[in-house]
Amino acid sequence: CRNSVFFTASCVNRHATIISHYFLSSLWGPLKELWEAVEGAIWRRQPESVYLLDLQLKKHKPSFLTLFKNPMKSAEQREKVRKASTEGIAVQGQQGVRLLPEQLISEAFILSDLFDLGELAALELLLAGEHQQPHFPGLTRGLVAVLLYWDGKRCVANSLRSLIQSRHGKTFTLDLSPELVNLTMRFTDELMAQGLTKQILNLLSDISVTREFERLQKERGLGNEKHRKEVSDLIKECRQSLAECLFAWTCQSPLSKEDTLTLIGHLEMVTAEADGSLDSVNLALVMALLYCLDVSFLEQGTEDREGIHALPLLTEKQYVAAVHSRLVEGQAWKLPGLQAVVQLAWALSLRAVSQLPQGAALVEFTEADEALADQALLGGVFLFLTEGILGSDGFSQEEFYTRRLHSLITDFLALMPMKVKQLRNRADEDARLIHMALQMGSEPPSSLRKDLDHLMILIGEFYSKDPFELELALEFWCPSESLQHTSLTGSFLGVPLQRPPHKQVVLSKFVRQMGDLLPATLYIPYLRMLKGLANGPQCSHYCFSLLKTNGAPHENRQAGVSGSVVSWEHFFHSLMLYHENLRRDVPSADSMQYRHPPIRGITQRELEGLTAFLQLLTTIITWSENARLALCEHPQWTPVVVMLGLLQCSVQPVLKAQILHALAAFGKSPEIAASLWQSLEYTQILQTVKVPGQRQAAGIEVELNEIESSCEEYPLTRAFCHLISTLVESALPVNLGAGLRAPGFQPYLDFLRDSVFLAFPTRAYRRPAEKWEVAEAVLEVFHKLLRVYEPQPADFLQEMVELQGEQMPAHKPPGHSLMFHLLNDSPTLSLCLSLLEEGACQLDTYAPFPGKKQLESAVLHCLCLLELALQKEVTFMDLLRESQTSLLVSPVEQLLQGVSARSRQADHITNIARYLYHSSSNPDAAFQSAKILRRIARYPNIQSRLVGDFTHDQAVSKKLMAGFVECLDSEEAQEGVAADDSDPEKRVARIHHETKIHILNLLITSLELKGPNLGLYLLGYEVKKPVSSTNLQDPGVLGCPRSCLHAILSLLQRGSEWRTGPVLTKQAPQLAELCYQVIYQLCACPDTSGPTMRYLRTSQDFLFSHLQHLPFIVPENEIAALSQMSWLMKTAAIELRVTSLNRQRSHTQRLLNLLLDDQPHTLHADGETGMEEESRSVSGFLHFGTVSKVRRRLLSVLDAIDFSQEAPELLQLDFFERAQIEQVITNCEHVNEQGHTVCNVKLLHRVLVAEINALQGMAAIGQRPLLLEEVNSILQQVVERNRVRCSLNAKRHALQSWRSLVETILTACPSELIPADQRQLIIRDLLLDLHDKVGKLMRRKMLLNEEQHVTCFSLSSSSANRCYLSSRGQGHRVALDQDFYWILSCAQVRRVVFSGVTNQLIWRLRAHLYGALLYYLQIAQKPEEPETLQTGNSMWERLTAPEDCFSKLQRENLAIIESYGTALMEVVCRDACDGHEIGRMLALAVLDRVLSIDRQCQWLVYLCNSGYLRVLVESLRQDDAALQTLLTPQPPLLKPLYIYESKMALLTRVAKTAQGAMELLRCGLIGQLVECQVFHMLPQNDALRVFGQRDPSGFIPSPLERYRQILLPTLRLMQVILTSTTTQHQQGAAQVQTSFTKRVISLLQRQGLSLLVRLVGTDRARYLKQIEETVSPGDLAEKREEMEVAMQQICANIMEYCQTLLLQSSAEAQFSLCLFSPSASEPADVAVPSARVPSLGLVLLLLKNSTTDFFRYHDSHRQSLNKLERVEQLPPEELKELCQVLVSGSGGVEKIPSVQRNVLAKRRLVQLVNNRAKLLALCSYIIETCLFVIWRHLEFYLLYCTPTDPKDSLLPGYRDPSGSRGLSVSRVSQQDLEQLQSDVANSFNEPLQRKLLEVEGLYSKTRSRHTFIQALTRRIRGLVHHAKG
Repeated sequence: CRNSVFFTASCVNRHATIISHYFLSSLWGPLKELWEAVEGAIWRRQPESVYLLDLQLKKHKPSFLTLFKNPMKSAEQREKVRKASTEGIAVQGQQGVRLLPEQLISEAFILSDLFDLGELAALELLLAGEHQQPHFPGLTRGLVAVLLYWDGKRCVANSLRSLIQSRHGKTFTLDLSPELVNLTMRFTDELMAQGLTKQILNLLSDISVTREFERLQKERGLGNEKHRKEVSDLIKECRQSLAECLFAWTCQSPLSKEDTLTLIGHLEMVTAEADGSLDSVNLALVMALLYCLDVSFLEQGTEDREGIHALPLLTEKQYVAAVHSRLVEGQAWKLPGLQAVVQLAWALSLRAVSQLPQGAALVEFTEADEALADQALLGGVFLFLTEGILGSDGFSQEEFYTRRLHSLITDFLALMPMKVKQLRNRADEDARLIHMALQMGSEPPSSLRKDLDHLMILIGEFYSKDPFELELALEFWCPSESLQHTSLTGSFLGVPLQRPPHKQVVLSKFVRQMGDLLPATLYIPYLRMLKGLANGPQCSHYCFSLLKTNGAPHENRQAGVSGSVVSWEHFFHSLMLYHENLRRDVPSADSMQYRHPPIRGITQRELEGLTAFLQLLTTIITWSENARLALCEHPQWTPVVVMLGLLQCSVQPVLKAQILHALAAFGKSPEIAASLWQSLEYTQILQTVKVPGQRQAAGIEVELNEIESSCEEYPLTRAFCHLISTLVESALPVNLGAGLRAPGFQPYLDFLRDSVFLAFPTRAYRRPAEKWEVAEAVLEVFHKLLRVYEPQPADFLQEMVELQGEQMPAHKPPGHSLMFHLLNDSPTLSLCLSLLEEGACQLDTYAPFPGKKQLESAVLHCLCLLELALQKEVTFMDLLRESQTSLLVSPVEQLLQGVSARSRQADHITNIARYLYHSSSNPDAAFQSAKILRRIARYPNIQSRLVGDFTHDQAVSKKLMAGFVECLDSEEAQEGVAADDSDPEKRVARIHHETKIHILNLLITSLELKGPNLGLYLLGYEVKKPVSSTNLQDPGVLGCPRSCLHAILSLLQRGSEWRTGPVLTKQAPQLAELCYQVIYQLCACPDTSGPTMRYLRTSQDFLFSHLQHLPFIVPENEIAALSQMSWLMKTAAIELRVTSLNRQRSHTQRLLNLLLDDQPHTLHADGETGMEEESRSVSGFLHFGTVSKVRRRLLSVLDAIDFSQEAPELLQLDFFERAQIEQVITNCEHVNEQGHTVCNVKLLHRVLVAEINALQGMAAIGQRPLLLEEVNSILQQVVERNRVRCSLNAKRHALQSWRSLVETILTACPSELIPADQRQLIIRDLLLDLHDKVGKLMRRKMLLNEEQHVTCFSLSSSSANRCYLSSRGQGHRVALDQDFYWILSCAQVRRVVFSGVTNQLIWRLRAHLYGALLYYLQIAQKPEEPETLQTGNSMWERLTAPEDCFSKLQRENLAIIESYGTALMEVVCRDACDGHEIGRMLALAVLDRVLSIDRQCQWLVYLCNSGYLRVLVESLRQDDAALQTLLTPQPPLLKPLYIYESKMALLTRVAKTAQGAMELLRCGLIGQLVECQVFHMLPQNDALRVFGQRDPSGFIPSPLERYRQILLPTLRLMQVILTSTTTQHQQGAAQVQTSFTKRVISLLQRQGLSLLVRLVGTDRARYLKQIEETVSPGDLAEKREEMEVAMQQICANIMEYCQTLLLQSSAEAQFSLCLFSPSASEPADVAVPSARVPSLGLVLLLLKNSTTDFFRYHDSHRQSLNKLERVEQLPPEELKELCQVLVSGSGGVEKIPSVQRNVLAKRRLVQLVNNRAKLLALCSYIIETCLFVIWRHLEFYLLYCTPTDPKDSLLPGYRDPSGSRGLSVSRVSQQDLEQLQSDVANSFNEPLQRKLLEVEGLYSKTRSRHTFIQALTRRIRGLVHHAKG
């Protein structure tokens, strides 16, 4: 990023000037980069930051030398800008010339005049404002330009301040590297030498918020309230940073003489604010001067003597002379008090110098220190320090201001003890004068000085505030007793010493001496000083001891010896006297009607003294618990009793308030709080018990309504709220007030709610801020009560208590009452919502007002109340519903949709969301607002309403969107900060981060719900139109506002162009995880996927820029890093799938190269990778043979996932029982936001502590610490368990995402993008890596958790093998080397062996192992090849052919399997017989697959000999009952059917060998099947039994189909057994025929011929038509082909059956059985009823049809074969038609790449070729069988049958339904025979015979039945002609 260079560029245009790109305006962009470089080097300490900082400093040195100086105006520039509207102007980074509108040019001139700025620089700034405008919704580009201008100045000022702060010096160090410190020292020394001090002071004088606002207002350069505040804040920050530059410099090293005098001269003209204090800028300059004059650091024992040589105060006499002259003899300053402060500091420096060896040379100046000190005292130095410096707002924000003032005060007391003594003497004298004047009744003299009073007050005020917890006041205390705490033995600057330093002794002596013989005038200042010095845990103890030792012993008091007036004895004795005197004046109950009883006994002076004492008491007991207990338990003082008594007396409300504050401090101890509650109830400070006959209320309620309301001041009410708040936090007794009233807190809650909270808006307030102080105090109590409340069932039962003989309803817990009021449209809820609305309106003004801080706190409490109500309402309402109590409540989210009384709109939720807009100024409110919105967003019915409310008003909508975006954009957020509120900056950073987390979770929750929802609105999608129509743009383009999506992408993109990767993944891993999840959800949702992925791809290049940094390594948060990668990989998988479908090859190729490349290449630093391919090829050429391969990115991601997981140790318990604890832990488990089941640690802690509290007896009390310690160990164990579970889930998620990405790459991406050889290498690498990781894991016995094991193995095996199979299916078969297959085989089988041997793994793991093994064994399956009908190889050629790769792999697989012997056999066989259903199915499949390749039958022998085969056979009878349930219309489960099918498939495989078939028969298979009753349960629905009609019932098949699925495997098994049993084993066939198939054969005899009649006739076309009507168009072709094959197969089977009957009846024709009647005519209606015998003409018709079909199929086969040979030349339409069958969806084919389309077309053509080949085989067989049947019948009829032959029947086995014997020969007449001969001669004509011979020539020639058709044709022709003859 370069500064703009202005010059005339003739290459562009003669008059066009190049200006820098508008994003990088020279007044803002480069300065922003400068600040980032400084911040990165000094504060963030980023790597390589010193080098970058050096570059930036060299580049921007002119900016520092000419601080805040703008580019000069010139007439030439003005003219060029003026012509930009006509001639144009060149913009750097853009091509050509840009014409600018006139409006823009005029605005540039205004900006130029406004800031006295060069015209081109003004134009740049304006263009930058236009570019940044989306970040500032509601502002014009000119207003944004004003912000950018001052932001640039701020960057320079902050950079300068940071550079100076990094210097090495005398006060502090940042622990930076010496290289960096040397760089900044050289740079800043050079700046200082060039007059930096004078520049800064001149700028501070010139720049003023008021003056700048006047100029801006004049030119309309100010916008809305927020803009005004932002501009004001920027100007103030610039001034503050400049002043702090000088302060930081003087902290480290002093200024030169000239610079010091210049600074003094500047301070001479300084004035104070309206309240007398200095503003923060002048305060910094004063502190700079004080540090410049400071020499106290030399006393700190430092060994660094360089500081002395570098200190001009010691080495330069001229310096001392000049400064001394200026301060002593100079003119009077505008602020005398400020002059006095500087004079005092100089006097102390001179005194310190005089005590050093170097002071001898400066004696002429050091002698004047006393005079200077007197002069400072005359100027009121201590009063100004109190009012002018301590009163400044900026004083408490800087630690080193505090240290310097501490040094100033302590130096004065230590170095000038005589001056202090003079002050005390003068104070004593003044006290005597005042006393005499009072005695004489005259006025005291007006010339009295109060220097000592002011000093004490200064000390008290200064040390009473300790924001940095330095406890500097410890230096005033000298330990006078041996204390246990080592740091209490006296410390000086944290160094423990045996003897306190001299300074500490002097300061301690000052504290004690000031209290001796204390005059009355110093009493209150001294108490205030002690109050300040007691501020801190150790200081309070010292002060308590001091007051304790000051008191006189009891015996001395009896003797009349009085102790010090500053002692506990004196204080509490006085309090008791006041109580005794005032108690006598308490009016009786009858005289209570007097409104204002006379107040006597306490004067104003006494009131101030008592108040000061009570404040001191409050401070001490607030910090010291020992002091609390010691004072409270003191038998004589009884402070709590006395103070409660005073509260009942007639004293001023201010004093009562102070007493209540003191009681609240006592109540911090739970022991005291419990008794304090009872005392409060007894004294009736708040009247909770009505006295019979009392006419009016009493107590604090009267004070509030009568006294405080009339005075319009409410200190007592606020103090009472504070007391209750403290007591509620310490202890809240359940039986409060028992015996006098219904016990409970309810009366206090009623008072706080009704009298304080609900009435506070309507009361009058003298001090406006007090209104919000009251609201804050009472809401704090409500918040605490509701926070600790947990709804219990007992809260909803109406319990009664007996009180004075009467039954009264008991009070509920206070939290229950608050919940009830918040769950109703009550005044309490209405006021809370009204307060939220008013708070939002007040904050929108951006103006300071009285009580702003208290209002913000009150609003925060209201938000917390609503959030707690939302959190607890579900439990509350569930318990309420279960209790059946008659209470009416409504959910908070519904009440929040009510109408506001103020605005008359339903805007409560909108008001809550408005607080997000103020996240920078009020982060706590924004955090609670985000929590509330997130809880509300869970409810789908509210989402659409919310969107309507948020978008109803355009202005409000923009503001709300800006609020969400601002929260996500916050740069202050920081993850991993401990929940420690001690450091405010870290606390704010943590809150900002958690706000972001809640907003992202809100988006995630919303996106899971249906639209329109809040997530879509906030992410910038259309909510009033279809979401898919959204057109996402960069902010500002086409008016697109900056949305949460832009903010999320900005978070993720930051640093993505650097080598280290996205910054967010390491700095905020949890936040990055949620950001990636939001992106994934948007890409995965169908509605948002299109717009999102298009935007990420085109505008952001998001995925490439993030995937290039995988894997993310975050050692401190491994779980979040894994989740980040998971969401990113899932998104990448979607992107690859989408770009592949849309044929966006370049995008897909780019991502694939990134993920799969193993060649080294470097990405450019700027992230540009467009030339990646070319640069890689060039580098490969230049370094040929030397470039080593790198790890593929996919494998690197896998390396980042640790497969091992250490499990937590078992619980070691001494008191609790482990089983019970485990049960409690289980009961406390819940599903967290990430979907992980974890234990709720807080709930578990509550349960265990309650269990301990329930224990009774002394033994339990004594063992309580041990029990609590064991509870702590249990909780730590549970936390570790939760972490382990989350880790396992993260690993599982990461592996699943990785698997998804791998599968998408290898199956969904176009195959031509990954060459075949590369694809195989990639798969090899993946498999080897996976198996290696899992193998190492199991060898080391570091077994994972169940879920993790399943994930590992399912991924390591099935996914990679599945990808391999898919790649084979796409036509990429490359024979890999033998070693690779051996590695795979060993890896796979070894795991199965391992699982069997250990027998410790769960069924799910073994199931995945079996699946992996099955996938692997499928690799060796030979793929389907087309049947070409060519002449096959001879047997010898087949036997001598070389072994192909598939056979070789099968042989090697079998060898490896056999190498494991019977161990593996035992495992697989056992799992096949028993175990989980899925495991059994897979084990059966593995057995099936291994038996298919086991040529030696070793596995079969083991299966038989070990008895497992018999177990499988005998289990069929057990399966029968389960199978019978499957034939009901609604079966319970289909698992038995699947197991049965797997079992029958295995048995069929066994039966394919003769040995196996005989073993099955020996095991009684047939008997088992015969006894199965399921085969008798054929469904009787005739409509379903018709072939071809199916019940379209989705996934579950119809009952008839289920019956077929049971029957057909059994029939196939019988068929295989019949085939396998040879003639030597005819008992197998006999068994089958005699037993099982009786009913099947009878069924075929009844229906077979009638079925043939149907299939030959018109029913065939009707069946095909039914298929077209019932099947979807996509499946029609496939189903039609299946139907044709099935019908031809049925015809072939029936004809084969007829042929078999004919052959079995007799070998000779004269004794043969006749199946068809002697009629050869084609029947008009072939669908004859089954009662009639079909004619021979039916067979002739089948013969003709089959011959016709044969030629049709042959032509189709030839055409498909030709297409297969030239598939690449097929036209696109034909390719599309072929692919349509294999691709689901209408538009699926268009999105397939051409290469993949060719692969699919080839696969489809192979299917068609093989289908037609099968049909040809069937048609040929039907033709041959029909010819044989016709010949046998004709031979019988025409040669052997005579009309007079008296045979009984032609069909002896056939019985028709009428009961007759069938067709007798007497029915065959001579006429029939003649007609038969004639018809056959006509039908079996010459054309048919030629066709039959052609069939034989085309098909049968290549088969073993050559000339069979020719012979039969000749015989039939001979029979017909012979008979004729």
